[in-house]
Amino acid sequence: MSGLKKLLGADDSLDVFGVHAIGGILGALLTGVFNSPDLGGPGFVTDWVTAKTGFSSIGEQLWVQAKAVGVTLVWSGVVAAVAYKLVDLTIGLRVTEEEEREGLDTSSHGEAAYRM
Repeated sequence: MSGLKKLLGADDSLDVFGVHAIGGILGALLTGVFNSPDLGGPGFVTDWVTAKTGFSSIGEQLWVQAKAVGVTLVWSGVVAAVAYKLVDLTIGLRVTEEEEREGLDTSSHGEAAYRM
């Protein structure tokens, strides 16, 4: 994973994207596979009145899961872009170069982490 991060130039020291995004997408897709009664899964309810369960096929359920992942990615991207723009318009995304040089502990919080 670190090779891919270097190739993409990603700054993800705690592997948040790798663990949560990639792991979540893989887990959501594999839910479509392991929901199959042939693999010990419960299937899904086809009739809520009689509580009848069924399962059509792994491929069909995998497609449903993939569409749900796609909707989630688009929704998350749109909400993040709107939040990004709102912050940029209201308080800005960057501190001044002088504040950055002084250190954000001192300029933003009035504290110093280390006294040297």
